[in-house]
Amino acid sequence: MIEIALKKFCQKVGCSKLTEDKYCEDHKHQEQQYDRERGTAAQRGYDAKWRKARARYIRAHPLCKSCFEAGLVIAATVVDHIIPHRGNVVLFWDEKNWQGLCAPCHSRKTAKEDGGFGNGSMV
Repeated sequence: MIEIALKKFCQKVGCSKLTEDKYCEDHKHQEQQYDRERGTAAQRGYDAKWRKARARYIRAHPLCKSCFEAGLVIAATVVDHIIPHRGNVVLFWDEKNWQGLCAPCHSRKTAKEDGGFGNGSMV
């Protein structure tokens, strides 16, 4: 059986080239650069201490805030930083800056803030 990978548009804003990966050959270096600059989850503060704090927060705030505000009862699975901390340790650990979200709501919020889905602020 022959498998054929479906092509999709390059994720670089404004690029209309089709690719099997996230980026076309012209923009593939951008993903690699982003990964290098971003660092690992542990380097960004998401270590054992964070995992414990996250679990405690989810137990205390079990519902997705965005869904709840829309009249839905959906479990929170992610602790989101309301204001992106961008490496600011004080903001990272400030629980007043945390909210419980479900994964889809967190993905939408992050994409909107970071420029995903064609919003234009990604590299």
